[in-house]
Amino acid sequence: MGQAEHPSGMGLVAEFEIDCEALPLVSVAKAVPETQLDLKIQYNHGNWPLFVAYVTGGRPDEIERAFESAAFVADYTLVGQAGDTRQYQTVPATSLAGTLGDAIDDLDGLRALATTDALIKRIEATPTGWIQAGWFADREAFDAFREFWQANAGFTLRRLTRDGEPEAPGEGLTDRQQEALRTAYEMGYFEIPRTASLEAVASELGITASSLSERLRRAQTHVIETTVASTWPPLPD
Repeated sequence: MGQAEHPSGMGLVAEFEIDCEALPLVSVAKAVPETQLDLKIQYNHGNWPLFVAYVTGGRPDEIERAFESAAFVADYTLVGQAGDTRQYQTVPATSLAGTLGDAIDDLDGLRALATTDALIKRIEATPTGWIQAGWFADREAFDAFREFWQANAGFTLRRLTRDGEPEAPGEGLTDRQQEALRTAYEMGYFEIPRTASLEAVASELGITASSLSERLRRAQTHVIETTVASTWPPLPD
């Protein structure tokens, strides 16, 4: 939500949890909790936009059964696959009021968030709601989101920094990524030589080895990007 241009070095960067099971595709995340479900919104499609879901891990038949049983989803299409991540485009079955009307009284307030000077860069559906991360032009723009969700559902702030400030190592990792890194480290996966295999760590976490591999790669990439990557000299032409 929010269409503001993101000027470098200004504003706030925040990550927060919204506790609302009525949000789109939360029921899918609840049905297949071993997966990671990242969302992107495609606007300009009627009362509800299209949602693109990036599903990492899990069995395809279970994932698609969860889409079929979700009241929010009228239709879904597998549009791509990369490694253990499957990309689906979902078409909403109901309007904004039909989806959230029983859970949120202030739908006009929710619509108003779309005009806030904010840019939501990441949405993850969880079994209890959404995790959102994004940029906010100022404290007033961030407070509009915080106050709305505090009043209408549940809100937990995970991170709030000034735009341009370096993140502490590990900031911005999802709970599943943190768990995967911690478990792999504690079991000796990163030891030289390794004292635990990828399969052993995956078994401890209750996921497939391919799901764990994808999760570790995402986590390691994020840690590199937020620590040493920004200090590297540019590559020569």
